[in-house]
Amino acid sequence: MGDGQVVIDPVGGKRDLDAFIDLSYRLNRDDPNWVAPLRGDMVELLTPGRNPFHEHARVQYFLARQGARVVGRISAHIDELALAQPPEQGMGPGTGNWGLLEAESEPVAHALIARAEDWLRAEGMTRVLAPISLSVWEEPGQLVLGHDHPPTVLMGHQPKHYEGWIESAGYTTAKRLLTYELDITQEFPPLIRRIVQSGHRNDRITLRKVDRSRYEDEAKIIIGILNDAWSGNWGFVPFTETEIAYAGKKMKPLVREDLILIAELDGEPIAFMMTLPDFNEPLAKTKGKLFPFGWFTLLKWLRKPRVRTVRVPLMGVVRKHRNTRLASQVAFMMIDTIRNASVANYGATRGEIGWILEDNQGMVAIADAIQCTVNREYRIYGKAL
Repeated sequence: MGDGQVVIDPVGGKRDLDAFIDLSYRLNRDDPNWVAPLRGDMVELLTPGRNPFHEHARVQYFLARQGARVVGRISAHIDELALAQPPEQGMGPGTGNWGLLEAESEPVAHALIARAEDWLRAEGMTRVLAPISLSVWEEPGQLVLGHDHPPTVLMGHQPKHYEGWIESAGYTTAKRLLTYELDITQEFPPLIRRIVQSGHRNDRITLRKVDRSRYEDEAKIIIGILNDAWSGNWGFVPFTETEIAYAGKKMKPLVREDLILIAELDGEPIAFMMTLPDFNEPLAKTKGKLFPFGWFTLLKWLRKPRVRTVRVPLMGVVRKHRNTRLASQVAFMMIDTIRNASVANYGATRGEIGWILEDNQGMVAIADAIQCTVNREYRIYGKAL
C-alpha cells in the first residue's frame, strides 16, 4: 500500500457504491476458496427500495481511500426490529452493527471500525455486535474456522487475518455460530434408524414435500414456523411480510420440492426443513459475472442441479413441541428423507447443516447423534460504545 493519509468518507452516489462493491472482488480474488457473489445481487443487497431490510434499518456505507486508491470499506447499520428484541437474546435497545468489512491493512481496518462506531454512537447506540452483513439472516459473523474449503450457498467467507484485526480493535466474542458436515451416503446409526422407523409408523405424523404450485402459501407456512421456533433464540429478528415475499422470490429458483419438507401432526404444520443444492458450486465458475458465459452455466445447472453438497440453512419445530421426543423424532425423519433424496436425485455425497448457535443444545445434540463434525465456525463479536 502506498504512502499517504487514509481518508474515510460516506458512500455517495453510484460511483462510490460501485467502488464499495468492486473492492471485495479485488481483495479476495487470490483466495481459491472465496466464491464471488453475482455483482447484481450485491447491488440489490445494498440498495434501499430493492432489499426490504432497508425498510426497517438505518444504514451508512463508508469507503477508505489513500489518494485515489480505495483501500477499505465498511457498513454501519441499525435494525429497528433488532432494537425491539429482549436484551437477554443478544440484540435489544442500543445495539447497532457493522459489517461488510474489507481492508488492505490492519490500520485501515481499525480506522474503518472506529468510523462505524462513531456513526453508531451519533445514532444513539451504546453497544455493537459485529460483523453482521447486513442482517443476521444473511451473513453474520467472522469466519474463524474453515478457510480451507469454499463456503456453501448463502454462507460468508472472510480472510483469516480479519479475526485478529477485529479482536485488536477491542472486540470480544459474543457468540459462536457453527456449521456441521456429514457423509450423507452413509446410513444413520442403528438407534437413529429405529427412531425414524417408529415415526413413519405413527399415523399422526405426516411428512410432505412443498408444493411449488402453492409457493407463496407454502413460504408463509415455513416462515410462520420459523418465526415461532426461533423467536427465543439469541440474535433473533423476525421476518416482515415484505421480507417473506422477497426471500421467497429470491429463493424460488433454488427450491426443489423433494428437498424442503413440512412435518404435520394431526394435519397441523409443526416443523419444516429447508435444504438447498449448493449453488456456490456452479457460481464459483462464473467469478461473479453473468456475461458473457456465466448465465449459461447457471441456467444449465438450475435446470438439473448435480452437486457434491447440499446445505440445510433453516429448520425449526414450533415452540410448543420444542424439547420433546416428538421434536427430535421429526427432525431425524426429515433429515433422513432429504438425505436419501439428495443422494438419489442430485448425486450429493456431503451434507452441511448450519449455522447453529453454539448453545442450541437441541440442534447440537441432533448433529452429534447423526455423527456430524464441525467444519466451519463464525464468530460474532461485541463491544460497548
